[in-house]
Amino acid sequence: MKIGFDNDKYVKIQSKKIKERIKLFDKLYLEVGGKLFLDTHASRVLPGFKADVKVEVLEQFKNDMEIVFCINAGDISKNKTRSEYGITYDMEMLNLINISQKKGFLVNSVVITLYNNQTEVDLFIEKLERHNIKTYIHTPTKGYPTDIDIIVSEDGYGANPYIETTKKLVLINAPGSSSGKLATCLSQLYYEHKRGVNAGYAKYETFPVWNLPLKHPINLAYESATADRKDVNMIDSFHLEKYGVQAVNYNRDIETFPILKNILNKISNEEIYHSPTDMGVNTIAEAIIDNKLVEEASKKEIVRRYYQEEASYKLGNTENESVQRIKLLLNELNIDKNYLKVVSPALKKSKKSEKHAMALELSSGKIVTGRETELLSSASSLIINVMKVLTRIPDEINLLSPSVLEPIIKLRKSEQPLSLQEVLVALSICSVTNPIIEKALQKIDKLDGCDVHSTYIVQNGDLKTLKSLGVYLTTQPVFYSNELF
Repeated sequence: MKIGFDNDKYVKIQSKKIKERIKLFDKLYLEVGGKLFLDTHASRVLPGFKADVKVEVLEQFKNDMEIVFCINAGDISKNKTRSEYGITYDMEMLNLINISQKKGFLVNSVVITLYNNQTEVDLFIEKLERHNIKTYIHTPTKGYPTDIDIIVSEDGYGANPYIETTKKLVLINAPGSSSGKLATCLSQLYYEHKRGVNAGYAKYETFPVWNLPLKHPINLAYESATADRKDVNMIDSFHLEKYGVQAVNYNRDIETFPILKNILNKISNEEIYHSPTDMGVNTIAEAIIDNKLVEEASKKEIVRRYYQEEASYKLGNTENESVQRIKLLLNELNIDKNYLKVVSPALKKSKKSEKHAMALELSSGKIVTGRETELLSSASSLIINVMKVLTRIPDEINLLSPSVLEPIIKLRKSEQPLSLQEVLVALSICSVTNPIIEKALQKIDKLDGCDVHSTYIVQNGDLKTLKSLGVYLTTQPVFYSNELF
């Protein structure tokens, strides 16, 4: 894979910047924007960016760092779901805790924000406490956002319980946006300064990239990823006025900065930050080594987001406005939804066979297709065909003969074609006695990062298995069948 981003350089300079920020305070509350682990969006738009690079950066602070996780009570009660994983926010919270502890990070506690006596939230708190995870409850801040005197008082932030921390660096993270990370940081700063501790706030950011052009594809890709939240990149007017330098930030940070600045000044009795860009620690641009490659990757990501939102709208999970917002971004870049090389071959295969079909682009640029058959789902056919191509097995040779597959179908008592998971299990069993299949299975890791397009919305088993292979899946906004569920 061609590299457009120097991961090692990024770890070095981002760590240095965080250390410099820590030195400004007795204790630093560092809000992590985006995902703490597995930042797959960043790895897609920055070829060479490791999805777990934040772990590499933060491991250098492990001995003097603890993590506080936040989750919005409303997201728990509404069963809000992470679309890329298909799991609820509360389950994602548990995953974050598990991963953090496995990597040796100290998890301090979980803060339930905007709590309003929801029964589902109380049950979640009980679950955390049974696992010896400390929990704190924060209710809406009185006076926010206009009455600074009440906000920074015992009736405002002082109404929240103080989170006992012992480390110099306190990381604040959440399973998604609008989880109350900033409010938690500010509440802690209020208490720390009352106790005489010179505590500060900063934000570990990845996107938007402040020192790239406003309309750079990587910044537009960020807009596409947050289209459902109506985020828009803007020039940071505060930064421009103070330093005479154009910097890119997004609308919510810029709109709320005057409020945030007044709160920070009220808490600390001094002016620390002059712009929302000042608060961020973001060195992404310095580690880009092939801008043309990054631009191309970002354009592809915007197209993927377009298909994702189209499918989400079809499923009733989002508004059409999100689709149209991304369509405008495609227009700005003068590209369309056929920009991905896998789209047309999948549609042609489906039209010719009158069956659902998929297409995959290998790193070599070769396109491989697969269609649904009586025995195999289109995903199963596609991956078998891909393994044949990678292993140079003639197309006429069956990796799995019908005599092997038919007993499986009879046993499962279903008329549906075999799923990709079932086929991979069957291949694994056959590989014990068949060296050709064993060799073919060894090639499957080469699918990581390959684009795949489907002529229908892939759900359930095949969706999960395709994601586990690391492919970048896009789909037409078409249901598998006309049956109503």
